[in-house]
Amino acid sequence: MTAYASVREALESGRGVLLDGGIGSELVRRGVRWRWHGLRTDPDRVQALHEEYIAAGADVIRTNTFQLNRRTYLNVFRSPEHMRHIGAPDLETRAATLLRKAVELARAARERSGRPVAIAGVGSPLQHCFRPDLAPSEREARAEHEEIARALAEAGVDFLLFESMNTVREAVAAVEAARVTGLPVWVSFVLGPEGEILSGEPLADGVKAVERAGAECVLVNCAPPEDVGHALARVRDGLRGGYAHIGKFDPPSWKFEFHPQWTGTEAWPPERYAEVAARWREAGALVVGGCCGTTPDHIRALRARRERA
Repeated sequence: MTAYASVREALESGRGVLLDGGIGSELVRRGVRWRWHGLRTDPDRVQALHEEYIAAGADVIRTNTFQLNRRTYLNVFRSPEHMRHIGAPDLETRAATLLRKAVELARAARERSGRPVAIAGVGSPLQHCFRPDLAPSEREARAEHEEIARALAEAGVDFLLFESMNTVREAVAAVEAARVTGLPVWVSFVLGPEGEILSGEPLADGVKAVERAGAECVLVNCAPPEDVGHALARVRDGLRGGYAHIGKFDPPSWKFEFHPQWTGTEAWPPERYAEVAARWREAGALVVGGCCGTTPDHIRALRARRERA
């Protein structure tokens, strides 16, 4: 059985799937400088974190590729011409290089662990995940997400996960673009404080839209545990799980030199998080895991709680 076939069987049987926890936030907490996603400076520590999540019991590990795209580099210049004029000579290809490196590290972690976990190739909004007003046009989004999806697929991921999507338009474009790879596609929406998609669009409508576009599994993430629980209790049709962030967002921003900090995470120790996630499972969630601020200890607690159930 392939790694993804095992995940699909776990969903269909109702046994459930356990995702890993925070990658970027945990690397920064451990002192990894976020330049190049840590993929050039600290690849051994990126791989080690994947290995820790596998050892903690995750069924799926996610590539360290959140918001890793050409646009993020281009955004600090006036234009592509300006970037070519004063920027480092590899900026136009750097995102693709790092995407491949991230998948390589995840695959190496899986091989070293000896566990056949599935690897999710992570895509995300092309602009800042908390700024839906900056979302690109459907045409732009489809072209850029296809480029990212193809790179992840060619590098060897088992399926694609577009997480923290903040508009229906971009989420649908991403799914449609990614389907050219032939890989299964999942989508996770970031929630706003009112319980809908951060753009203000109804969550139930977003779930239906990405399912029509071909998403195999739809989740919610990047919101406090209480918000994730409310969404799962309210939108039962098509929504299959969620993973929350813990603590409070502390910018400067999500850029290559500056990864945001998460403060106040001590209010959510692993056992408390696992207790709340158990209620998500009681509400019908089949997929749970952790977002920013969560650690291998949180995933270990989720696994232990599930095994006691």
